[in-house]
Amino acid sequence: MTEVSTTDPGRATRSRLLRAAAALLIPLAFVSACWGGAPGGDDRSTASITVTPASGSRNVEPNTKVRVSAEGGKLTTVAVTDSDGDQVAGRLSGDGTTWTASRFLGPGERYTVSARAVDAQGLASTAEATFTTLTPTKRLRTMVSPLKGWTVGIGQPVVVKFKHAIPDRRAVQDALQVVSTPAVPGAWYWIDDRTVHWRPKEYWPAGTKVTLRVRLTGVKAGEGMYGEEDRDVSFTVGRAQVIRIDVRKHRMTVLRDGAVIRTFPITAGKEGFETRSGTKVILEKHPAKRMQSASIGISDPSHPDYYDLRVKYAMRVTWSGEFIHQAEWSTGAQGRTNVSHGCVGLAPADAAWLFENTRIGDPVEVTGTNREMELGNGYGDWNVPWSSWRKGNA
Repeated sequence: MTEVSTTDPGRATRSRLLRAAAALLIPLAFVSACWGGAPGGDDRSTASITVTPASGSRNVEPNTKVRVSAEGGKLTTVAVTDSDGDQVAGRLSGDGTTWTASRFLGPGERYTVSARAVDAQGLASTAEATFTTLTPTKRLRTMVSPLKGWTVGIGQPVVVKFKHAIPDRRAVQDALQVVSTPAVPGAWYWIDDRTVHWRPKEYWPAGTKVTLRVRLTGVKAGEGMYGEEDRDVSFTVGRAQVIRIDVRKHRMTVLRDGAVIRTFPITAGKEGFETRSGTKVILEKHPAKRMQSASIGISDPSHPDYYDLRVKYAMRVTWSGEFIHQAEWSTGAQGRTNVSHGCVGLAPADAAWLFENTRIGDPVEVTGTNREMELGNGYGDWNVPWSSWRKGNA
């Protein structure tokens, strides 16, 4: 007689599958719990999590970094997001117990923190926190030069300008970094309370790759002002060209890589309107530019030095109005005498060549007058001795 089993094999199989599924649900529950309330996780876990700033905090100072720590366990997950849902990067300590944000908080933001830790038995605890940072009375933003992707001359400084005066220059300067390949020695110098320049000790080597790193988010600049900007601006230094002008000899010499490639007769500023001596830098280039004597204080058309002209191939070297440009009306004086109101004038063909072969940032070295180039009237950086320049930073 054959024995018949009273157990349903299909039922036994279903039972085994249910037990396996139940086993799988346990770790899945822990994973989902890391996004749960604060605190959360397994009540039996000995791991506890602390978030700084504390959840519910308001008007937190932006110059603060989020810190998450675990006691009785190690952190396995930390996620910090701002108002836009962007993640805040951070670093976990070697022992796994502390996570610290890599940057300061942004002003006027709402942050959410989610964290998970496990104890020695693998049991998880979770925590969440939300807090807001204060809205500053002034926001610190930058205007920089050169712009991203530019190729400039070897005399170009790195320029950072701010909308407001900076009370705490040290805090702001520490958030700015210039790196280059090849590396060259250089330093920051505060031109005024809103403008800081970085230049190398000597002209840039040709072909240098330069990056300005701005890390101002959350930086406290003083008097209720906080930064809210992180960005990198990279540019390239082109060939090594220098323009030299001898006002007394009425002569311009263009050198590239130390060798003379062109010379031109010029006219410069006449008596009372002398061209400034010193090292200048090409600031702007205009194929055509209107020039008016009102810029030098002469607005009366009957004045003998009044002018209102449209000139070609104009390259600015001072903010006060000195240019190098085409001056077809003075070709008879070029190479012989100075007849301009401070600009350097060239014949049409010479001006066209120079315009096409000059970059913003090319240095212009002028000699022959007793009128000196001012530091802030353009980029007068190279007229400050290196020993003094290094003392001008914060």
